[in-house]
Amino acid sequence: MEMEPCGEDSRGPEPDRNLNSLCSFQQSKMKVHKRGKRSKLCSKLTAQIRVYAGERPFGCNVCGKRFKNKTHIRLHMMIHTGKREYCCDLCGKGFKEKHCLQVHMRLHTGERPFACDDCGRRFHAKTNLKTHMKVHSEEKPFSCDVCSTRFKRKETLKKHTMIHTAEKTFFCSICGKGFSLQKSLRTHMCLHTGEKPFVCSVCSKGFALQENLKRHMSSHTGEKPFICGVCSKGFSLRQNLKSHMHVHTGEKPFICSFCSKGFYRHGDLRRHMSVHTGEKAFICSICSKGFSQQIHLKNHMRVHTGETPFVCSVCSKGFSLQENLKRHMHVHTGEKQFICDICSKGFSQQGTLKRHMSVHTGEKQFTCSVCGKGFSKQNYLKSHMEVHTAPFSCNECSKRFVNEIQLERHGRVHTEERPYGCDICKSRFNQKGQLQNHMRVHSGEKPFVCDVCRKGFSQHGNLKRHMSVHEGCK
Repeated sequence: MEMEPCGEDSRGPEPDRNLNSLCSFQQSKMKVHKRGKRSKLCSKLTAQIRVYAGERPFGCNVCGKRFKNKTHIRLHMMIHTGKREYCCDLCGKGFKEKHCLQVHMRLHTGERPFACDDCGRRFHAKTNLKTHMKVHSEEKPFSCDVCSTRFKRKETLKKHTMIHTAEKTFFCSICGKGFSLQKSLRTHMCLHTGEKPFVCSVCSKGFALQENLKRHMSSHTGEKPFICGVCSKGFSLRQNLKSHMHVHTGEKPFICSFCSKGFYRHGDLRRHMSVHTGEKAFICSICSKGFSQQIHLKNHMRVHTGETPFVCSVCSKGFSLQENLKRHMHVHTGEKQFICDICSKGFSQQGTLKRHMSVHTGEKQFTCSVCGKGFSKQNYLKSHMEVHTAPFSCNECSKRFVNEIQLERHGRVHTEERPYGCDICKSRFNQKGQLQNHMRVHSGEKPFVCDVCRKGFSQHGNLKRHMSVHEGCK
């Protein structure tokens, strides 16, 4: 084998000791089988010299960005092609490199091998631990050129600067909302598609956003490392502590540009803005009703599914919303703090008193937008609207219903089916709720109590009828 000079020039910044030693190797090229092929060792040394010299010989033909080696440009090209070789079998998310997929899998398995020496908090990725350590050091090396706000991470500063530039190049094809980052748009799309790629390893609950999963995990671990110095309340996230501090200072830094109302958190302001804009980006896939917030759509979906997760501890009646359960509890407590000035009738809710007043005035302020019929109460109008809008129709009598459960229940009126039977007296019922009410006849339970004479009733309807006895005495 013959050694001869390779003739490559290694110009660049002033070389250090390592670079000099590498260059001494670089002065020769190994000839193999009398061809001008360079050995693997020589190729590696050449690449290493480029790193030290700051050379970037490999250029992207799409965006012009330059790289030190072929591996880096190959990974970079996936940004333009959208190609992701390594995909997660659980949520379908793609990655450019195998080790990135391996790190990602820890989100699903719950594995957290990296622990903070100061507070014991654990992380699934080493970079997350590194970022977390700045919480303890309080070091903020990155400063905004516009407002001088300092940040612990360069990427946080980068995101922050977009507040000043307000450049939004990525737009949602469904609701038109703009985003400065493609990642933010991708995350936002989950709200429309209903996709929940981030799954809790403890209870299998899914989330559209990774930070929501992070917040949720504290409900299992109970970990609250961020403590308020004023009231000692603990928080699972530093951002939550930061928002909480406004309660003590009274500061409301997020101001509505329409009505000047202040908010502690930016998210609260964002939700409030829909009051002025009328934007309803969250659409029900069954009845096409629009909502300004995702939580409102989520609550509305229970109308169609028939889900009633909030159950009364006294009479076992279920409700789709927690506030409805709260209102219902007044039936059992008998509390009626809102009194009618005309007939002295008491009500547990101010809204109910307001609606009651139309009995005296004869006003029918709630009008059907389809047929123009007027109603004194909003729930009468709501019930009436189902005639026009409810998506599920009975084949026998054409009566309409908002969900399949109601339609199925109604169908038993025509079929005379009574699937729910009493084990004591063999009476049968077409609805489960009717059987539950009936069982109180045998148990002697009387959860509905008259607040005038304290007489108890097994069913709410019986209490209502009884109340007319007292009204007749007035």
